[in-house]
Amino acid sequence: MASSAERTSVALVAGEASGDLLGGLLLEGLRPALPETRFWGVGGEAMRTQGFEARWSYEPLAVHGFVDALRRYPQLVRFRRELARAFESPPVDLFIGIDAPDFNLGLEARLKRAGIGTVHFVSPSIWAWRRGRLKTIARAVDLMLCLFPFEPPLYAETGVEACFVGHPLADRLPLVPDQAGVRTALGIAPQAPVLALLPGSREGELRHLLPVFLAAAARLRQALPELVLLLPTANALGDALVAAALAEVPELEARVLPRRAHEAMTAADVVLLASGTAALEAALLKRPMVIAYRMNPWQYRLLRRMAYLPWVGLPNILLRETVVPELLQDEANPADLAAAVLRWFEDAPARERLAERFTELHLMLRQDTARRAREAILARFGQRFGGR
Repeated sequence: MASSAERTSVALVAGEASGDLLGGLLLEGLRPALPETRFWGVGGEAMRTQGFEARWSYEPLAVHGFVDALRRYPQLVRFRRELARAFESPPVDLFIGIDAPDFNLGLEARLKRAGIGTVHFVSPSIWAWRRGRLKTIARAVDLMLCLFPFEPPLYAETGVEACFVGHPLADRLPLVPDQAGVRTALGIAPQAPVLALLPGSREGELRHLLPVFLAAAARLRQALPELVLLLPTANALGDALVAAALAEVPELEARVLPRRAHEAMTAADVVLLASGTAALEAALLKRPMVIAYRMNPWQYRLLRRMAYLPWVGLPNILLRETVVPELLQDEANPADLAAAVLRWFEDAPARERLAERFTELHLMLRQDTARRAREAILARFGQRFGGR
C-alpha cells in the first residue's frame, strides 16, 4: 500500500450508465474527505465531473442479456485481466466495484487475494434469486454498500461487512412531487386523466410488453375517452420501436417523451410499467402503478424456480405486502392490465392510502447516500488513508 509520503489511490469500475451515475454520487461524498487521493479506473461522464480519471470506458461492460454476455465472454475476460494487472502493480489502496456483479466480483476476488481492500456498491439481488452467490461475494468483498435496509442481515453469517446507505433516488426526488407544475410544462389540463406507459428499455422488454401496453391503453380509452397517454423512451432503440408500434395504432395519439420518464410519471395519475427500477421511482413519486412483466416461457419458469420472494416489484418487496398489483406472463394481457389500471383511476381513497405508504417508503430510503457511503468506507479503510 502507499506510504504516507505517497499519493493514495482508489480504483473504481462502473459497468454501465447507471453505474456511472452511482459512481459520481460516491465520488461526490469521498473526494472532499480524500482531497489528495487519485480516483481512477473505468467510468463515464458523471464520474469525470467529480475529478475521476477514466482510463477506460464502461462500454465494453455494457452487455445486454445472456446471449450478448456469452458472445463477448472472451473479450470481458481479457479486459478483467488487464484491469487486475493495472490495479495490482503498483497496488491501489482500495478498489470499489460499482454494480456489474458478474464482472466486478471476479475482479474483486483477485484483488482481495492480493491484499487490496474491496468495496462493492449495490448489493446483487440475492434476496430475489441466486442466494448461492453469497459464497462468491464472501470471497470477493470486504465491504458491501446496500441500497435497501433488509439486505445487510443477509450477509450476517458470511464475514462480509454490509452497510445500509439508502437509495440515491430517494435523496434526489422530492417528498411531494410537483404534478401541477409538470402538467403545466407539458401542456396537460389539471383535471385530465393521465396514464404513463413504461414498457422497459431493453429490446426484449419492449417487444414483449409494448404491444400489450398499447392494447390495454386502447381498452382504457373506451372507459376514459379523455385519457392522456404519455410514453417516455429511454434510448434510441426505444425511440424506433415505439415509433413503429404507434404507427400501427395512430388513433391512440400517445405522446412520446424521449428521456423524460421522471416527468411522465410525475404528470400521471397512474403508471403502467415493466418490473424494474422504474417501479421504485414511481413509488418515490407517490404514483399508483400496475407492474407487468413478460419473457420467454422457459426463462420465466427458470426464474420462478430460483425466486425466494412472492413479489417481483420493489415497492411490494420493500413494504412486505402487495400494495400494487403485479401481473406476470399470461396475466399481463390487455384486458387484465386495463382492468387493474382502471381500478386505480376509480378509487381515489385507495390512491391516497397508497401515497401515504409510499411516503413512509421514501423516508426509509432517504439516508443521504453519499454521506453514509463515505462514512462506511472510511470507518473500514480509513487507516489506509492516514486514519481519516
